Formats: sequence, C-alpha cells, structure tokens
Amino acid sequence: QVQLVESGGGLVQAGGSLRLSCAASGRTFSKYAMGWFRQAPGKEREFVAAISWSGANIYYADSVKGRFTLSRDNAKNTVYLQANSLKPEDTAVYYCAAYSLSGSYPSDRPSEYTYWGQGTQVTVSS
Repeated sequence: QVQLVESGGGLVQAGGSLRLSCAASGRTFSKYAMGWFRQAPGKEREFVAAISWSGANIYYADSVKGRFTLSRDNAKNTVYLQANSLKPEDTAVYYCAAYSLSGSYPSDRPSEYTYWGQGTQVTVSS
C-alpha cells in the first residue's frame, strides 16, 4: 500500500504564499505520478496540478498556472506544491493523490488516482 500525508496548509492573507508537502510511504509501485486536487465547501473536487515520476512532465490547472509550482524529491518520496499569490478562491481542502503511471504525462482525472491523502486545509483571507 501507499500512504500519503499532506502538510503545510494554514491561514494566509491574499497575496501570501504557502508550501504544501505530500509525503509518500510504502512500496506498492516504483514509478508513479502525483497530483494535487482541491475541494471547497459545496463544490466538486478540482484538479490543481500533477507531476510525472521523473518530474519532466508537469500539468497545471489554468486557475493556478503561473502562481503554483509543483516539484518532487523522489529520494524523500515527497512532492511539494509552492502556492504563491494566493487568492480567496484558492480556499479549499487540498488533497494529494498518486497512481502508477505507464505514460509520460500525468492525468488530471481524479478517477485515475488510486491513493489519496487525508487533505490539508488552505484558507486565504481577503
């Protein structure tokens, strides 16, 4: 099994920054893509960003492109989401997810991901 644990969420003013981390444990698969999704109250789960195992392919949602940066450190089994210029509409529970990736480009579809973290709350005040 693979366990994912998010951290780094919190309360920040608009325009501020947060760095979210997702630590993975277990040896279910060797190569996997990791992604971030978010869900605000009363709204559907929304894709944020995803990264391939090598880190060569990174995919961002248009809503966060240019503000968020996704990276991973495979030696630490950790993926990072640097969120800058945060807006109130970024407020949500952020979930880390992973799946075994056979291709090179990670998916933006939640159904592709087989492992999920517990989520970390991000709140951006006006």
